[in-house]
Amino acid sequence: MSDPMSYESDLLGRIGELVTEEHDLRQQPEHRLTPEERQRMRELESDLDQCWDLLRRRRARVEFGQDPWPS
Repeated sequence: MSDPMSYESDLLGRIGELVTEEHDLRQQPEHRLTPEERQRMRELESDLDQCWDLLRRRRARVEFGQDPWPS
């Protein structure tokens, strides 16, 4: 696998992109969101949850001396 620090940096970059998109959508009043935008909000929330979970699990594995890239 690639460099662990590079991977974490990439993951944090992806989280930043998702947060920015979510923030932009949240700036609109809820009643003004289209059905597609509401669906995108749900997708963003799910994607962010997955990214944060992956980052936490990876960091925990490193903290406890385990391979951050389990097979």
